[in-house]
Amino acid sequence: MKNLKSQLQSYKRSPISLILRILVIAAAVITAFILGAIIIYILVKGIPNLSLDLFAWEYNSENVSMMPAIINTILMVLLTLVIAAPIGIFSAIYLVEYAKRGNKLVTLVRMTAETLAGIPSIVYGLFGYLMFVVSLRWGYSFMAGALTLAIMVLPTIMRTTEEALKAVPDAYRDGSFGLGAGRLRTVFQVVLPSAIPGILSGVILSIGRIVGETAALIFTAGTIAAIPASVMNSGRTLAIHMYALLNEGLYMNQAYATAVILLVMVIIINACSGLVAKLFARKTGEK
Repeated sequence: MKNLKSQLQSYKRSPISLILRILVIAAAVITAFILGAIIIYILVKGIPNLSLDLFAWEYNSENVSMMPAIINTILMVLLTLVIAAPIGIFSAIYLVEYAKRGNKLVTLVRMTAETLAGIPSIVYGLFGYLMFVVSLRWGYSFMAGALTLAIMVLPTIMRTTEEALKAVPDAYRDGSFGLGAGRLRTVFQVVLPSAIPGILSGVILSIGRIVGETAALIFTAGTIAAIPASVMNSGRTLAIHMYALLNEGLYMNQAYATAVILLVMVIIINACSGLVAKLFARKTGEK
C-alpha cells in the first residue's frame, strides 16, 4: 500500500511519467497480441495441412517435399556462421581489447558496421549476385549465398560481441594482469567466458535472420529444390521454398504447412541457444 501511494503521489507530481508508463504497457500488450495472432494464424492454417509426403527425401511436383529445404536451411546456417562468427568476434576483440581509445580506425569500423546493419537485404542480394555469381563466375551456389549472408550478419555479431566485451568489468582484467597473465591469456580465459552469453545473443539474432532470409538468397543461392552435392551447387532454404510455393499459387496449403515448420525451427534454435547461454553464464558464475 505504501508503494502504491508513493507511486500515485509521484504520478501527481509528474503526470508525464504516468502517460509514458501507459504508453509502454500499451506498446508491450499490442506487440504481444500481434505476435500471438500471427503464431495462432500460422498454426491454425498450417497444422491441418501437415502430411508425411511433405517430409519425403526428394522433392517433386506431387509431394512438394520440404525436407531438402529443411536440410539446406541447417547447412546454410552452419556455413554462414562458420564464416561470419570468427570474423565478427575477433574484430570485436580487437576493437575493445587491443585498439587504442579514440583511434580513427575504430570509429570508422563502428560507423561502417552500423551503416551495414541498416541496409535492406535486397541490396545485399544484388551485391552478392554481381560479386559472386557474375564477377567470380560461381553461378547460383551455396557458397555465394553463405558469403552474402555472412556479410549481412557480420555487423550484428560484431556489435553485440563488442557490447558484451565492454560489459565485462575492468576489475576482471586488472586482476588477471595482477596475477601475471598476458593480454592474450586474459582475453581468452577471463574476458571471453564472461561475455559468452552476450555473444550468443548476437549469434541467435543472426541465426534468425539467416533462417528467414529470402531476397538475398534468391539472387545468390538460387531456388533449386534439392540438396546440393557441394557448396558450389544451388539449393533453396525453407523460407525460399515457402516463397516459391506462394508465388506459384498452386500449393497454398503446403506453404502454410511449411510456415509451421519454419516457425518451429526458429523456436527450437532460439530455445537451444538460450539454454547454452544460461549454461555458460552458470559456469562462469561458479568460477
